[in-house]
Amino acid sequence: MSTLPDIIRDIERVSPDVVAKARTFQAAILADVAGRRGTMHARVAPVHHGMQLAGPAFTVEVRPGDNLMIHAAIALARPGDVIVVDGKGDQTAALMGTLMLSACKKLGIAGVVVDGAIRDRLELLDLGFPVFSAGFNPAGPTKLVPGRINHPISAGGTVVNPGDLIVADADGVVVIEREKAPAMLALADKKVDDEAARLDAIARGDTASKWLPAALRAAGVLKEGEEL
Repeated sequence: MSTLPDIIRDIERVSPDVVAKARTFQAAILADVAGRRGTMHARVAPVHHGMQLAGPAFTVEVRPGDNLMIHAAIALARPGDVIVVDGKGDQTAALMGTLMLSACKKLGIAGVVVDGAIRDRLELLDLGFPVFSAGFNPAGPTKLVPGRINHPISAGGTVVNPGDLIVADADGVVVIEREKAPAMLALADKKVDDEAARLDAIARGDTASKWLPAALRAAGVLKEGEEL
């Protein structure tokens, strides 16, 4: 019986066309059309609120506080990939810092998402490379423990498969399954149009939510025929 190797080099990625289109949407729009699921825990946040990224997931699993496999992932990832690290949410040691992230930028990697700590916050602000992490810690990592590359992982409480679409901005990180991504983008177009129409209505003074009375009745807050 054959077993998968710890390092899987060849993965099927969400297409560049889908990534380019996804980059035009807020993470919140994509999360809504995906059924309000697939978002990472709010602990995984951008180093700076202006950072945003989109691209296929290049997944890495490490033991807490050890970044050996992240170095291997940087060597293997393609330009445009988003390196997504399952660091178990550990914040006792930084898994990445300026040196590694500068290498990522030079290699054309689209960004990094780490469910774990990083360091060199001020230098990363100057680097201008999108990084999302669960926190910061000045302690450095070890480079001793094997892990896995391009296996399914859990990051920020969300399943991430290699090649899935990752979109992240000031609100956080959303993961869209690779196979579903094209259909989600069509729904996102409609969602944007609907919200634009609603904003126009609000600007004209129509601030009432048409769905609210029915929802309140369904919840038992209002009786049938009763209005707010």
